[in-house]
Amino acid sequence: MAIAVKLDDLLHDRRMTLTELADLVGMTLANLSILKTGKARAIRFSTLDALCEALACQPGDLLGFEPAHEKHGRAAAASRRSASR
Repeated sequence: MAIAVKLDDLLHDRRMTLTELADLVGMTLANLSILKTGKARAIRFSTLDALCEALACQPGDLLGFEPAHEKHGRAAAASRRSASR
């Protein structure tokens, strides 16, 4: 999936554990772990709202778009660009 969850980075920046965040937002540790590891297939707006409030961030701080070619490295993208010239 091209949507990346940057929860780990935000937790690190705020020196907060996943357990502390789970307590703040009222979610189970297991569900937050699924989100953190990128295994979640969807997120509810109410969950996103609670996470943004607890982490004092914007949705864009928590989620990012990473096209498939960026996941496989910039070298592949560069070789495609040079091949098309």
